[in-house]
Amino acid sequence: MSGHSKWNNIKGRKEKSDAERSKMFTKIGREIMVAVKEGGANVETNNKLKMAISKARQYNMPNDKINGIIKKNSETDNSNYVEQTYEGYGVGGVAVVVKCFTDNKNRTSSDVRYAFDKFGGSLGGSGCVSYMFDDKGVIVVEKNEKFDSDSAMEIAITMDAIDCEDDEVFTIYCEPSADKVTSMVSEFENAGYTILSSGVEAIPQNYTALNDAQKETFNKMIDKLNESDDVIDVIHNLEEEDGE
Repeated sequence: MSGHSKWNNIKGRKEKSDAERSKMFTKIGREIMVAVKEGGANVETNNKLKMAISKARQYNMPNDKINGIIKKNSETDNSNYVEQTYEGYGVGGVAVVVKCFTDNKNRTSSDVRYAFDKFGGSLGGSGCVSYMFDDKGVIVVEKNEKFDSDSAMEIAITMDAIDCEDDEVFTIYCEPSADKVTSMVSEFENAGYTILSSGVEAIPQNYTALNDAQKETFNKMIDKLNESDDVIDVIHNLEEEDGE
């Protein structure tokens, strides 16, 4: 995935309506819940929580809301919630991975299956498409008036980056661990750079192109999946064109 198309996707999500922003806050809240459940409420020792908080701030979630979610979930038994992943194909053979966090697997699987069936997709078994993606740490740096490409590249190399892309934004790919991502983010922030997004992401090994009609149908499926509060993330290998 190029940094350019990735940043257009980020901008698109950030420019959603208030209702959709509220839905995004719910999903990020679930990510914070997962992080607290797995590693506790101390952000200094829980890098997964640190990444979730960073994502929340990238979407302008208020600090009191973030702290409220952490406090609530550190005091609440969330053992009835489980992570659930679904895999399948959208129209035209686009590979899709749906990551969920739910307290009702029957409800979630029903919602996910309905979205696939309604828009020409097919839900498959575990592992049917996940092998088409590679997990990587991804850090996106803003190219503002203080940005220096050579300096940024030097930091990335020093921090053992896997790859970099210098486009509309500066994108660094690194080892897919919360520790590595947070240390990379800290290094760039300490050097005065502005981080637009960071996290561990599944990057497609190859991409599938669709015609306009298929793309419209596929996007409707993605929107339907994202309507569910149980869905945290939808990953796919649709070929994105610059400017989308």
